[in-house]
Amino acid sequence: MSTLLRTLEFLSLSLWLGSDVFLSFVVILLARLLRTRTLASLVTPAALCVVLMILLTVVSQHAVNPKMAALRVQMGSIQATAADSPLLAEFSRLHRISVTLESGVLLAGFAAMYLMVRELASMR
Repeated sequence: MSTLLRTLEFLSLSLWLGSDVFLSFVVILLARLLRTRTLASLVTPAALCVVLMILLTVVSQHAVNPKMAALRVQMGSIQATAADSPLLAEFSRLHRISVTLESGVLLAGFAAMYLMVRELASMR
């Protein structure tokens, strides 16, 4: 049962991240490019926020999460690991970095939405 739940968790996370990257990059940036028909439109503040979102997600997924996963394997159980364990301390440090990166993704997304709405309002 635990393996099934872990598989569902992994599948859900993979689908979420895949859709996040797809929607961020393909839909938003390419839609902007098709609408304006100029590459200069990809250098607007809103588009740069989307690029920042992608970069922060890539750093989180390829630099931080693999290290956290390796530490989880070494610890066996986070809850059962002693509070003064260096493995747990490193895991906590990486978790804070991961939360900071994902918070940056969220804030950049809000900024991109605000900038896009402001841009659309100025076009009217």
